[in-house]
Amino acid sequence: MGLFKYICVFTVAITLMGCEREDKTTTTILDDPNSLQAMSEARTARESLPGKVHYDKFCASCHNGNLKKAPHRSMIGLLTPESILGTIETGIMKNEAINLTREEKIEVAEYLSGAEFGKETSRIASCTETKKYQPDLTDSGKNWGFQLENTREISAAVGGISSENIRSLNTKWAIAMPGSTRVRSQPLFAGGLIYVGSHSGLVYALDEETGCEVWSFRASGEVRTGITINDAGVLFFGDVLANVYGVNAQTGALQWRIRADDHPSATITGTPTPYNGNLYIPVSTLENGLAIDPNYECCSFRGSVLSVNGNTGELNWKTYTIENPPAISGQNPVGTNILGPSGAVVWNSPSIDVTNNQLYVGTGENMSSPASMTSDALLAIDLDTGEINWVFQATANDVWNGSCDTTTPQNCPIEDGPDFDFGGATLIIETTQHGRLVVAGQKSGFVHAVKPETGELVWQKRVGRGGIQGGIHFGIAAKGETLLIPMSDMADGRTYPTPALPGMHALDANTGEILWSAVSEDRCDGRKGCHPGISQAVTVVGDLVIGGAMDGVVRAYRIDSGKVVWSLDSTTSEYPSLTGHVATGGSFGGAAGPVAFDGTLLLSSGYGLYNHMAGNLLLALEIK
Repeated sequence: MGLFKYICVFTVAITLMGCEREDKTTTTILDDPNSLQAMSEARTARESLPGKVHYDKFCASCHNGNLKKAPHRSMIGLLTPESILGTIETGIMKNEAINLTREEKIEVAEYLSGAEFGKETSRIASCTETKKYQPDLTDSGKNWGFQLENTREISAAVGGISSENIRSLNTKWAIAMPGSTRVRSQPLFAGGLIYVGSHSGLVYALDEETGCEVWSFRASGEVRTGITINDAGVLFFGDVLANVYGVNAQTGALQWRIRADDHPSATITGTPTPYNGNLYIPVSTLENGLAIDPNYECCSFRGSVLSVNGNTGELNWKTYTIENPPAISGQNPVGTNILGPSGAVVWNSPSIDVTNNQLYVGTGENMSSPASMTSDALLAIDLDTGEINWVFQATANDVWNGSCDTTTPQNCPIEDGPDFDFGGATLIIETTQHGRLVVAGQKSGFVHAVKPETGELVWQKRVGRGGIQGGIHFGIAAKGETLLIPMSDMADGRTYPTPALPGMHALDANTGEILWSAVSEDRCDGRKGCHPGISQAVTVVGDLVIGGAMDGVVRAYRIDSGKVVWSLDSTTSEYPSLTGHVATGGSFGGAAGPVAFDGTLLLSSGYGLYNHMAGNLLLALEIK
């Protein structure tokens, strides 16, 4: 983008944010000795698979990091074998794999994914009744955050659910997503259909009443973003390989596709935001995991936001969160080059400020030294030009990557964290005392409120302990002048100066003062991957805020008091799935928070990553 037009930096020194590792040799939830040993054994076993020979001959020269635009092998390994086979048999890698037999292609898919091909053959039941659907529904929010302001509020009139009737919810239908081991794409209600992505890479249009499949579209990789739609009836979403799609909402036909960044480890985590004919796309990476290898040159990715034409995918502008590309800044203890600054990724959905003609996103930490002034920060970006108008940096000098706290820390930067990203989306609210405010929660456990015109800090409040897994992880919500703050506070092997407060909290948007706290009781009883905190984004429905926790329980809290008026444990029941199998839930996690429309509540349960409980359940409940 060249020089920033105007940057007003407000770096806030928060002394209480500091943390120390309890023991330099103690590993975290990301890497304990047993899991490292298991990973090593699995890697050794995978290298003996017959597909390695074919991969080395036909694929390695591009996908081992030598070709910038080719997704790194580690990224491809996140896909299911069925997805990989589809890509090399009928997709964009068809020509490159032309000399392989089908059996050899399957062997390559199994080698890369580390999973057996064909184990999951189920499909969602197809609809037998033909209906006419109207995809451009206007009385329910079309953006991932339900409004351009990302407040995640659904009115009682639209949602059809309140504290008066929520206890009458009953199972409507359930789906164990085919070919998937987790559920983390937020569904969208639109015109009698439900649109949702999946781990397998399939995006589904489901009949709202029955859950049957109207059509499906295959992306190149897992779709963990939510699904959004514009007034022209075009659906938008991104996949794990950083592809972004425009798809016809009525037919599922591809309208356009782009790759948002040509870095081998680029990915799309945050849901793209449509507005005024354009689409605003946040770009993140999974490169920090590669830093575990001491021979990997860490790190070369920098976050960005794109604006593209919503009907064609044509680029309007691209703004990097770090102005200059990373350069060699030294060597690690084994002599591998260190590249920096890097990181400041964007893994949340942009909020749109129509009044000031700008969008807001939060950034993550730097992955290698030196630190930048735009990491762990809120950015205001002009909608028309992509110029950065201001930066509010909440935590300075936060440099961290996946090698820290492991047995191979050679790429861990000297700053060593604390890894306090802005994970969840920014939101825009109206207050009595301050007018409009931009509010965001951070993994540090702090909530920050700044002025939209300048980025000047109005107030900040520490709500929980914070940590590598949050703190505030995937998203807060608002109703009027009340902010609803989910807190994870999951243990991460480090010690902090404040106690953990997992659960739900409410703040006064004018002052940041805590109105109530509903700290969750630990009912896990030793279950592996079970935690009482809330990591998943939460949703306001009428006079309730609904949040799913890592213990597999979703709870509805009264916004005026914090009282829990309804709960459901997704892990203790088996639900007959429309695939013919049985669906069970796990930890609630990610940005796929609860969604409600016309008396139907959709829940996405089963995160299964980062020491969370696995599950595979898309559950529809209805008021009876």
